[in-house]
Amino acid sequence: MQACFGAIGRALRGDDNRVNLVRVLPVLLSVLLMAAHFSRADNTALVITSLLFPLVLLVRRPWAVRLTQLMLVVAGLEWVRTLIAIAGRRQALGEPWVRMAVILAVVAIFSIGSAAVFWSKELKKRYGLE
Repeated sequence: MQACFGAIGRALRGDDNRVNLVRVLPVLLSVLLMAAHFSRADNTALVITSLLFPLVLLVRRPWAVRLTQLMLVVAGLEWVRTLIAIAGRRQALGEPWVRMAVILAVVAIFSIGSAAVFWSKELKKRYGLE
């Protein structure tokens, strides 16, 4: 696994030899959160898909960024769907639900907001978005 992340880190080096990995950390964290979510639902196929998805960023093309951004928005919507489902169940049972709703709302906003990392000048240049 360390070799995989090392390869990703080397592949994300910019033309000026500065590592762009830090710039995409929010994307990687969002992916890990999504994989954990699918793992809790015992959906191995989506766990593996989530974990492998960042490899698309090794392709230095605009479509790779757009696909990743789409995945992050869909992940955010999945968090919203989960929030609504759990909040409804907890409300029906008279259990506390506000803290859970706040946490999942923050995770949804973070996941969708992670798509904005590609607005940076360096990543736009790297993926040909300029």
